[in-house]
Amino acid sequence: MIFTDTHTHLYADAFEDDRTAMIERALEQKVKRFFIPAIDSETTQAMYDLENKFPEHMFLMMGLHPTSVSETVDQELKHVEEELAKRRFYAVGEIGIDLYWDQSFFEAQRKAFKHQIQLAKKYNLPIVIHCREAFDEVFDVLEEEKGDDLYGIFHCFTGTKAQAEQAISYNMKLGIGGVATFKNGKIDQFLSEIDLKHIVLETDAPYLAPKPYRGKRNESVYVIKVAEKLSELYGVSLEEIAKQTTQNSRDVFGI
Repeated sequence: MIFTDTHTHLYADAFEDDRTAMIERALEQKVKRFFIPAIDSETTQAMYDLENKFPEHMFLMMGLHPTSVSETVDQELKHVEEELAKRRFYAVGEIGIDLYWDQSFFEAQRKAFKHQIQLAKKYNLPIVIHCREAFDEVFDVLEEEKGDDLYGIFHCFTGTKAQAEQAISYNMKLGIGGVATFKNGKIDQFLSEIDLKHIVLETDAPYLAPKPYRGKRNESVYVIKVAEKLSELYGVSLEEIAKQTTQNSRDVFGI
């Protein structure tokens, strides 16, 4: 039995003091696969350093996070293009639209999202979507880009059942993390109605720690707490959750 964390920011400053020990804790508990989303050019070297230290376990993405879209968007997208041309990545991500913090760059976010989807298609890669306060806007872009060459993960899914079904209709898996364990998270109310073949596990570490660690630093080992919640919701064994969600991650990332 192995677990896959499909979305974890292991290069984050929050892990500066104990990064290696934290990763080794996860490995000891059978969390063996870590998919690392990019944020912007400032995170690239830290991602490569992780891969060099744990080459059998780290799988890198490349992309520009919507909250990093600013006046430098053109330079940042050029960096994404250059890195994708250099080497293998396992997804273009995390990309999308975030209207929670700042709406002033909405149009630039939308264009960057669309451009990066087209890069993913060029390299036959999945996308990993960040969406906050922007379901309609994200779905508008996915509708424009839909097709057999559009697929990936709707990271940190927190929407309704109807939005879950819409995301799935665009060949997206649902990235389920700590929110599923929250009393007010709401997705636990319908998640078991979504076929498990559409679900992958994630932590979004160091953010969004599951119960009983809510409010504290999240770690990849806590993906097991998410898996335990899904085991409860779906009425299947923890081993089945680990097996199916890891297979789903293989179907998306090709490894």
